[in-house]
Amino acid sequence: MTAAFERIYDPAWAASWDAVGLVCGDPAQPVRRVLFAVDPVAAVVEEALEWGADLVITHHPLLLRGVTSVAATTPKGRLVHRLIAAGTALYTAHTNADTAVPGVSDALAAAVGLTGDLDPLEPDPADPAGRRGIGRVGTLPEPVALRDFAARAAAGLPRTAGGIRVSGDPDRPVRRVAVSGGAGDSLLGRARAAGVDVFLTSDLRHHPASEFAEHGDIALIDTAHWASEWPWLADGAARLASALGGERANVETRVSEIVTDAWSLAI
Repeated sequence: MTAAFERIYDPAWAASWDAVGLVCGDPAQPVRRVLFAVDPVAAVVEEALEWGADLVITHHPLLLRGVTSVAATTPKGRLVHRLIAAGTALYTAHTNADTAVPGVSDALAAAVGLTGDLDPLEPDPADPAGRRGIGRVGTLPEPVALRDFAARAAAGLPRTAGGIRVSGDPDRPVRRVAVSGGAGDSLLGRARAAGVDVFLTSDLRHHPASEFAEHGDIALIDTAHWASEWPWLADGAARLASALGGERANVETRVSEIVTDAWSLAI
């Protein structure tokens, strides 16, 4: 099972600082049910165990930084113990799923209305074809006002307490768009170099966004981190099912709809 998934999202594509692959579980164990989720948190593990999942595939790592203990005295340790006790494996596909084609940002682009060919915002230098990379740049079928594009993006993404935030003249026309699932303020310079009208991403911090907006040439849309990556889950599940033989495969996939965004209320 994990071998089939790694043929789609090669762990070698992950960033050097990342932690991807099998977190816990026996690679040889039979898998009949796979739950896809963004975050390996308690609510997702509870859903997996209630559904009888043999494998949970999450986008975010449970153990991104080194640890010396997974004792059940910590929240992450308790999750590891619960998963092992239930015989449920946990697997992470993070930056290798971001850079894949199609990957996380391709799904985000489709969710907010981009059609046609997409180019990487930050190409992966290890890909001679120049197709893999972080973020995507594409074009809307026709120009629309920023306010209308923002409304389209909000409608295409799952709802969160914080919604989305927009920086720029709401009436300005936009057509060329850059998107990047997850935290993207490190890519602001790339968005400017790409000559886009608007850059949609997550976790934009005040100072980088303020300095960027002062130029007045590119609008910004800031979404919830979880919401910008959630659309990929269905694509990842479909690609895994296809790799396993589609309808002939005796494997059931499910996308968790639990909102695991960190924020539960905006006042």
